Amino acid sequence: MFQAPHLTTPVTQDSPLTQAISAHMLLPAAAVADWPLFALVFTVGACIGSFLNVCIYRLPADESIVRPASRCPHCAAPIAWYDNVPLVSWTWLRARCRACRASIPARYPLVEAATGALALLALWRFGATPAGAVVFAFSAALLLITFIDLDHRFIPDEVSLPGIVVGLASAFLPGRIAPADALLGVLIGGGVLWTVAWGYERWTGVEGMGYGDVKLLAMIGAFLGWQAVPAVLVVASLTGSLAGIALIVVRGGGRDGRRVARRLGPRALLPFARRAARRTAIPFGPFLALGAMLALYLPDVTMPWRVG
Repeated sequence: MFQAPHLTTPVTQDSPLTQAISAHMLLPAAAVADWPLFALVFTVGACIGSFLNVCIYRLPADESIVRPASRCPHCAAPIAWYDNVPLVSWTWLRARCRACRASIPARYPLVEAATGALALLALWRFGATPAGAVVFAFSAALLLITFIDLDHRFIPDEVSLPGIVVGLASAFLPGRIAPADALLGVLIGGGVLWTVAWGYERWTGVEGMGYGDVKLLAMIGAFLGWQAVPAVLVVASLTGSLAGIALIVVRGGGRDGRRVARRLGPRALLPFARRAARRTAIPFGPFLALGAMLALYLPDVTMPWRVG
């Protein structure tokens, strides 16, 4: 899928301080020597995460992600630059707006930290290469889609459709998958889920899967190739099913199920479970994103069948 060069800094990695820190923390000497680069990449990633927070809030509301500048969602007061420093400002302000003292959700620094971590992960695995930049952009898009889908149960076309184009175009960069694999990934990824969604809706008369998921898997196929599509679907289906079962139990399915079993017998549990499952809707996009990340970083585990 991707070629992953290793980061090395031979000029400084032999210093006594670097060797001592590396030995104490069980880290490669090159990784310790490259800490300024890692710090810079995490900072840039966190800043991009701050922009993702804007997108998470504004895209579902059909607002511009460029103008106006950042403002408090409660009092609409503009946020000064010193109150908009990723991670630091949230802590300094004690999770409160400076103007109206409204609470600032912990998700804001969480998204910033997660984006910074994704940038570090891409750098560590793929190095400072075009492939590493593509991987980070792909991972950031998945993070954005995950939070929007969790909140609003839809995946914005403004992310998935351009993502398909970017994924296909990036296949021509060095260290990337073959363009034919990317194109087949779009066709197979989107085609499989479209068939499932169309068939379920035709059979039941109910939309069981949004077509945003279809476009998301097509985007994943564009970035990872057709070989990753089966692994992504398997991981997403298994984890999504487990999450759905857990949600049914947490929302009272377990207690209500025991009551049904006592009154009507164990045979009534199956129809009850079917009705409970229909009432429990969970977004599929986050699980597709999880499957994509596992296929990206653990290809030997998730795709033992892959070619090349």
